[in-house]
Amino acid sequence: MGLRERKKQRTRETISDTAITLFLEHGFDQVSVVDIAAVAEVSKPTLFKYFPTKEDLVVHRFADHQTVSSTVVAERPPGVSAIDALHQHFLNGLAARDPITGLNDDEDVLAFHHLVYSTPSLVARVSQYLAQAEEALAQALVDALDSDREITAALLAGQVIATERILASVNWQRIVAGRSADEVYPEAVADADHAYALLRQGLAGAAAQK
Repeated sequence: MGLRERKKQRTRETISDTAITLFLEHGFDQVSVVDIAAVAEVSKPTLFKYFPTKEDLVVHRFADHQTVSSTVVAERPPGVSAIDALHQHFLNGLAARDPITGLNDDEDVLAFHHLVYSTPSLVARVSQYLAQAEEALAQALVDALDSDREITAALLAGQVIATERILASVNWQRIVAGRSADEVYPEAVADADHAYALLRQGLAGAAAQK
């Protein structure tokens, strides 16, 4: 990355970090784009160049994961099925306490999660992100599955995205209830193993994986 690109990346991060700090302090609806631009010391047009909507100032952190699942499938090692690669990737996320898995008890992460899921417009934007992630995964699965039915990849992608969303939600609920990530970890792993076993059973006979 060249100097110009690094400078643009720093500006993007500064704007987003400023926005999230203000949202956490005052609430999403109480902070204007003008307020964010002023504190971040950028113009309003510059802010919108990096983030087309106010919601994008927050949800871009989810969007950074948008193509992760499709990349996992596309770049899986030879001999590893798509479902096995996705399963292992989720387990790796749990072990790393990746917030996207719901297994993270850092106070800042919990505050960010509460901000997102207590703000209707952010929830709606996250739903758009999930739909786009599902579409990207379906495209990757087209090449990963031997099936004479075009709908197979789309169905599997929908099941995987929904499964991981539910797993993350359950993990968050356990953390919010006051338990630590380390305490929840064994249950989270067991739930993930169970969920992916169900996905495999559902796929049995539906498609032969490469």
